[in-house]
Formats: sequence, C-alpha cells, structure tokens
Amino acid sequence: MSHKNTNPVNPSNPKRVAIVIANPATSSITGWPVGFWWSELTHPYYKFIEKGYEVEVFSYFGGKCEGDAMSNPDDASKWQAEDLISRGFIGDPDLLKLIDNTRPAKEIAVDKFDAIVIAGGQAPMFSIEKAHDTIEKFVAFYEAGKIAAALCHGVAILRYAKLANGNHLVAGKTVTGFANIEEDFADEAVWGMGLLPKGQNLMPFRIEDELKKLGANFILAGLWKGFAIRDGNLITGQQNFSGSETADVIITALGE
Repeated sequence: MSHKNTNPVNPSNPKRVAIVIANPATSSITGWPVGFWWSELTHPYYKFIEKGYEVEVFSYFGGKCEGDAMSNPDDASKWQAEDLISRGFIGDPDLLKLIDNTRPAKEIAVDKFDAIVIAGGQAPMFSIEKAHDTIEKFVAFYEAGKIAAALCHGVAILRYAKLANGNHLVAGKTVTGFANIEEDFADEAVWGMGLLPKGQNLMPFRIEDELKKLGANFILAGLWKGFAIRDGNLITGQQNFSGSETADVIITALGE
C-alpha cells in the first residue's frame, strides 16, 4: 500500500482490525450475481484508517471479490450515488488491490487482531452458512474477549454462530441487523419493477425473525437509519447506512 498513516494513535502498537467480505455468489431466488456491499467495507475502513488502525481485508474463501452492483455509486440505479467514501475507494487503484486477491478467513490469526468485522451485502444470505472458517473465527474472537462485529446482512452469521458449549452466541444478546421493515421495502421495490412476483421475498430468510427465534433481543433505529449497538464484546450494525456508526462503536470499545 502506498497510503501512509496520517493520524497515528500509537505508531508502535496500532489497533488491528480484520474486515471480512463475502465472495461473489448467486442468489438462489433471482439468479442474480450478488456480492458484498461497498459502503460496509469502505466506511469502516475509512474510520479505522483515520484513527491510525491497521486494517486487513479477508473474504470467506479467499480470492477476488465483487461488490453488489447497486452498492456502487456509479451504478445506474443511483441507489448509493451520494456515497463519496465508496466513490473515492473505488477510484483508488491501490485500495482496489485490497479486494483483488483476498486471503481466506481461515488465515486470520486471532491473536494478531483486536477486532473482526463481518461486512454485509446480498451474498452473505446465500453463502455464509457454508463459510465455516468465517463463522469459526468470529466465535473465536468473541470467546477470546475481543470485538466481534457484524453489519447489515453480515449479521446473518449469528444465525449459525455457536459457542464452545453448543449454545447460540446470540442467545440473550441485544443486537440489530437488516430489519424486517427494510426487507419489506426491498421486496416491494423489486415487485414494483416486475423483477419478482408479488409475494416472493428477495432473501431466503429474515435476520430479525431468525435471531428472535434464537433468543436475541432485536432492536432497530427505524427504516434506513444509521445505527449500531454493543452488547459486551458483540457489536452489530443495522444496515448499509450504518458502516460509520458500527466503526464508531468499535473504536469506542477498543478505547481509542
């Protein structure tokens, strides 16, 4: 990387964060290609780098990753057109190298990092169940007392994350994630465009419903409101507009 640390907190011993993004996948419902969501990588990355943290980007299985089309500020949908942080990241060849050939999550050394962040996008909903190494590392961070964070549809990891004693990590925890009202909004949008028959959900399950079934206290800030919550060393962010908020909570938790 040619970028230098312009605001070091502790140059001799900086905080280190592993961000895990989803590999390209295919929606089993629509057949569309799906990936990670740009702002859920770029906004936390920007916040951490600004604090002088070292950040490394991993993926479930390693290799080249792709962002969801609608998460690109230059996409014809203009859904994230105002996302200047992602626009700057995507326009920087050095930063793009971070996703060109990612290391797999199994190579994350828990003792070398202070926090792990599971970014979202559409792909996690179709692939995270099989991302066993990612789930294992997430639980390892949590059980080591380190920050285990997930954002938006990346919170789907909590549907599968179990502690060493066999209990679901999320049981009894206060969390947030991509909420039912936001799934309703997305479903109605694709119905209105004629891309799916009315009544057919865009996602294979709903995070809010599934985590409540596992005993979680699921809360939210409202439709498309940036929001993140901490319960001990578990941190969750509501949706794609919550990347900065999630990073802020992590930074506070790390004491910097």
